Amino acid sequence: MPIMTTSLDYQTDTMALIDDCWNRIGVRGDSSCERLALHIDCRNCPVHARAAAELLDRLQLDGGSDGWLEPGEEPQQDDADLHSLLLFRIGEEWLALPTALLEEITELRSVHRLPHRQNAVVLGITNIRGALVTCVSLAAMLGIGDSSSDSKASARQELLRRMLIVRHNGQTTAFTADEVHGTLRVAASARQPVPTTLIRATGHFTDAVIQWNGHSVGLLDQELLFHTLDRSLA
Repeated sequence: MPIMTTSLDYQTDTMALIDDCWNRIGVRGDSSCERLALHIDCRNCPVHARAAAELLDRLQLDGGSDGWLEPGEEPQQDDADLHSLLLFRIGEEWLALPTALLEEITELRSVHRLPHRQNAVVLGITNIRGALVTCVSLAAMLGIGDSSSDSKASARQELLRRMLIVRHNGQTTAFTADEVHGTLRVAASARQPVPTTLIRATGHFTDAVIQWNGHSVGLLDQELLFHTLDRSLA
């Protein structure tokens, strides 16, 4: 099994430690949660994202048919090297970064432009829990255009958009994603070479691709990506 996703149908002992609100008042329950009007689906809610990240710290996965390890069981050698990734969409492109970079997923925040700075990548600064954080446009850096022209589609997609706060080498940065799926764990064997036909800037920053739910997901080269961001901020 090359790709192991985190499951929301996890064991009772794990559920006792985490408030599985999506199963009670969310889309898998009675849909009475007031957040559904804003987030549409529990997978787009920051409460769900935080729970998923916490689960990744607790769960051990292997290459068996169900993806779970029995107590005391050792993972198989082939699937021992699993990497946790955060999946998100910008425009029509599904992308991934290591989950370890993620600080927070939040709703969109106001961005204050920096005076005397003409830079399509650096949008400005935003307030995250009282701290000023630089906000950048990965869409501009990766050469991804606006995929939505229909007004109704745009209104719905606006509800799905989230701001991701990431930290790399002590530097905190925020960027907007059009949709956040959540996290999954991927074995090294699932990584595929970047297609030579991918000639946009996305290909330049992509280290490998994986197949997920019928989509090709670009695994971004974090070192190259943040090195380029640092140059844009200089």
